[in-house]
Amino acid sequence: MSDEEVVDPKATLEVQCKPKCVRQLKEYQACTKRIEGDESGNKHCTGQYFDYWQCIDKCVAAKLFDHLK
Repeated sequence: MSDEEVVDPKATLEVQCKPKCVRQLKEYQACTKRIEGDESGNKHCTGQYFDYWQCIDKCVAAKLFDHLK
């Protein structure tokens, strides 16, 4: 067994995939700016948040298993 520290390739791949999901990130940021002053708590950006992470996850999934042993 090796004494090397195990590195999670998913974190690295997420960073590499973020530039491919700029449109979804901008939609999420625009939503958060739009609802910034909402005092009622009824408005949210959950859909845009999940769209952004779905884009990243889809990109990562295509590459992740190539990095696993």
